[in-house]
Amino acid sequence: MDIGIIGAGITGLTAAYDLTKRGHQVTVYEARSYAGGLAAGFRDPAWDWHVEHFYHHWFASDDELIGLIEELGAKDELLFRRPTTTLYYQGELYPLDSPVPWLGFLPFPPLHRAVRVLQFSPLSVVDRLRAGLVGAYLTVVRDWRPLEQVTAHEWMRRTVGERAYNVLWRPLLVSKFGEEHYREVNMAWMWARLYKRTASLGYFEGGFQAFVDRLVRRIEAQGGSVALNAAIGRVESSGEDGIRLMMEDGEARHESVIATVSPQTMLEIAPGLNGPYAAKLRGLESMGAVALVLALKQGLTDGHYWINLPKGAEIPFMGLVEHTNYISSEHYGGDHLVYCGDYLPRDHPYLSYDKEKLLEIYLPGLKRINPAFRPDWVRKAWAFAERYAQPVPKVDHSRTIPSLKTPIPGLWMATMSQVYPWDRGSNYAVQIGRRVARRVLGDAPE
Repeated sequence: MDIGIIGAGITGLTAAYDLTKRGHQVTVYEARSYAGGLAAGFRDPAWDWHVEHFYHHWFASDDELIGLIEELGAKDELLFRRPTTTLYYQGELYPLDSPVPWLGFLPFPPLHRAVRVLQFSPLSVVDRLRAGLVGAYLTVVRDWRPLEQVTAHEWMRRTVGERAYNVLWRPLLVSKFGEEHYREVNMAWMWARLYKRTASLGYFEGGFQAFVDRLVRRIEAQGGSVALNAAIGRVESSGEDGIRLMMEDGEARHESVIATVSPQTMLEIAPGLNGPYAAKLRGLESMGAVALVLALKQGLTDGHYWINLPKGAEIPFMGLVEHTNYISSEHYGGDHLVYCGDYLPRDHPYLSYDKEKLLEIYLPGLKRINPAFRPDWVRKAWAFAERYAQPVPKVDHSRTIPSLKTPIPGLWMATMSQVYPWDRGSNYAVQIGRRVARRVLGDAPE
């Protein structure tokens, strides 16, 4: 078959890899000047490794992703470490996922989370025990379907109690989905985070861009091509000829096309989509993301990798990631790399701000984390924004997900809004990329 793929993110590249491996002719079209999508990275002249536009890591449970890396012969380039995840509460930092050596002797791994929550002193012993046991329970639940019928806001308040919910879980929901949506997100989304995520985190030697580049090279070696700076303006059926893709400098035709763009972009470029399918696309909501990446002359925190923050007037962003407390600064010319990240509504003005404006807004928050911080610690800064970053899964979300197969014959769609109940991430991009490739070839059911 002759297949076109719109988007050179992990989903599109995985589909292209599988299809070219089986001998099909594949062209991947990417609007940007680089491949990788949300997993793409950049490199300062002083660095040996790339770093991601948006903070990234993998989990030890990411079997699909790890399997693909093994197929590429790159297993030795996959690193797993256990950095410290921390909660900021009332001006203090409380490590939640720091290694506890004796936990390895507990025979039932879900109890590990309960024990770690028991160490969180701002909550009473009763609240800690209750929250820990609920967390442990969620790691052994197998059927998520009943959980999508209730909101995480309602379920967590009822099970862990008002105090633990307001300290531990409500800030997470507000940070990810904003005041606009946090009460609407269903409990299956929260279950998926607790069920699949691990304290052991994975990274690729050279950064995620090194993994992406290796995947692109393999696709090309298998006969495929990846066209950069190739924005698709319109997608339409060309009858028996399949699908026609229109670009600024011409057009292309393919028997089948896989679009890995956002639901909103899909509606814009494929005006032929209508009826119930288009209604489902319009009903899929998402949050945007912004990241301010700082190269500091010295470390900001004492060994903390990921710090969950209660976004508000005190600190104007939801998460601080000190990447070089996970991956050594020796790969980045001695720079200490820090992300200030946030999820925002897709029309939020911060998504169009340049780095100077974001520095003005975000830098005061760093002084809350480390009172000794001064702006002259910043050697260099970069700002990145994406308007489709975090899908918002509401109650009974499984009923609203559009099929991979669109009503237009030969046109397929695969996005992070369709990996539910799992949260978006590289592992599920690989999973859905492989699934849509099988569907195109008729090897997998709906």
